[in-house]
Amino acid sequence: MKLVRFGPPGQEKPGLIDAAGSVRDLSGQVADISGDVLSAAGLAGLAAIDPQTLPLVTEPVRYGPPVAGARQFIAIGLNFADHAAETGQAAPSEPIIFTKAVSCIQGPDDDVRKPRLSTKMDWEVELGMVIGARASYVANDQAMDYVAGFCVVDDLSERQFQMERGPTWDRGKGCETFGPVGPWLVTKDEIADVQNLDMWLDVNGQRMQTGNTKTMIFDCATIVSYLSEFMVLLPGDIITTGTPPGVGMGMTPQVWLNEGDVVELGIEKLGRQRHKVIGWNEGR
Repeated sequence: MKLVRFGPPGQEKPGLIDAAGSVRDLSGQVADISGDVLSAAGLAGLAAIDPQTLPLVTEPVRYGPPVAGARQFIAIGLNFADHAAETGQAAPSEPIIFTKAVSCIQGPDDDVRKPRLSTKMDWEVELGMVIGARASYVANDQAMDYVAGFCVVDDLSERQFQMERGPTWDRGKGCETFGPVGPWLVTKDEIADVQNLDMWLDVNGQRMQTGNTKTMIFDCATIVSYLSEFMVLLPGDIITTGTPPGVGMGMTPQVWLNEGDVVELGIEKLGRQRHKVIGWNEGR
């Protein structure tokens, strides 16, 4: 299934994408895409519904983040061998963990704000995982049982905040709008091999990133198992798993996002995003 949330910000309804690519309204079946809905039993219940029996959404829709109420937005740094190489850093021996503020989560096509005093705003196309069951100390070979599905994430970053203002990365990762997620939450049954998905990102129509999840240093199962040693993962939590080469920081000369730039990105089978960069106070 491809699960979505659609409607104005803060008023999204749950839905799914039918075989024709149209949105069907699930609000008569579930309150939202969260909690028990993301469990194996909850997803099985949704899969048993004939999409043709659900109301067809005919008006143009805004997609919101495809999962509601994430309590944790966890990220893995330097997790692609080719990206680590472009930054001049050695591949890590264990996953690098940081967090993105849940307040930065937004829809895949919403405008993104360049933070006040930002000078080095960057992009990162990433594979996201959504947790479907409480996970604590899970074995590697069972880790994917705790994952509800996958999505596209743009791990937007402010590199000056991240790299030049102290030893932790979080301050450059959780700025307002720095977590576009979606358009869909794609359940595991639709993805034959999550470790072989093509990824790409364009800025103003120019290809910047081209990669594949096969170059991840730590695969999805390893990440879930590893994280569960240090924290309890909860249904609806989002884990974003690292980016392939082609970020602005890794270019010579370096390239940064500015107001008016348009970022487009996508991952095979998981959909695409498009967002425009606006000023930090624009439209307030």
